[in-house]
Amino acid sequence: MRISKAISPRFQKTLIKRFGVYDKVVPFETTPSRLVPDHIVKPDYVTNKIVFITKKPEIKDEEQIKGMRSSCTLASNILRKIHPFIQPGVKTDEIDELAHTLSIEAGAYPSPLFYKGFPKSVCTSVNNVAVHGIPDLRPLQNGDIVNVDVTVFFNGYHGDCSKTFLVGDVDDQGLHLVHATEECLKQAIDVCGPNVPFCDIGMRIYRVAKKNKLTVLPAFVGHGIGKYFHGPPDIYHTINRYPGLMKPGMTFTIEPVLSHGNENTVILDDGWTVVTEDGSRTAQVEHTVLVTKDGTEILTK
Repeated sequence: MRISKAISPRFQKTLIKRFGVYDKVVPFETTPSRLVPDHIVKPDYVTNKIVFITKKPEIKDEEQIKGMRSSCTLASNILRKIHPFIQPGVKTDEIDELAHTLSIEAGAYPSPLFYKGFPKSVCTSVNNVAVHGIPDLRPLQNGDIVNVDVTVFFNGYHGDCSKTFLVGDVDDQGLHLVHATEECLKQAIDVCGPNVPFCDIGMRIYRVAKKNKLTVLPAFVGHGIGKYFHGPPDIYHTINRYPGLMKPGMTFTIEPVLSHGNENTVILDDGWTVVTEDGSRTAQVEHTVLVTKDGTEILTK
């Protein structure tokens, strides 16, 4: 990930006009991390301060797949309930509060909370924020786009999904960006199945993005998921040579990030928020999928 020098405010305004009409997001005031009741079962990285990762892609048995279906269904239901809440004037911290409350009420732990020190229960990435946006007290503006990334740890398994939502009236360039990103994910899932190379996912996404004159941000990858939050395989969203074939029983996320601008990004001083170097907007969408003997099942549909 390349770190760039600061860009002058005048140049930033010119770039933003070229990429559409929206407000560039800068760090804002946040609130303390939310509390999780003692009765909620917590993942190892919270209880033991250990991040568990498998060494190779895991082929899950029927019991494990059942657990994945349960956690993924919950994650997608929470994301679905957040959708109507996304309106101009709503603070991303309020989105975090809603997702946190829905997780706890369901008996689940919001997986991002304290994962490697992340301070909130979801990631909210607005406009030029590519990934890992920390929910804060900035109100969403009419014309914003915001990705909400929901992961829950439920009955011993993580379920992970995200969607980029439209806030009020979004300009045509923003609409095109979001719709093209959704098409990338759809076509990437369509290519999956038994004995398909993992690298085929990136090739398909790259072609769809190029056709739409958009850029895939290569620094961000999908991942294997299960009792662990992140593990193999790595799912690249652009041209790559990642080895290996998909096998029935494997579960992983596909989560492309696309932009109107170039591929370079910058990590802000909070150590988490990643923004585009050129101020361009990004969109991301994500599903957790299961490879079956006949093709692919979207677990977070």
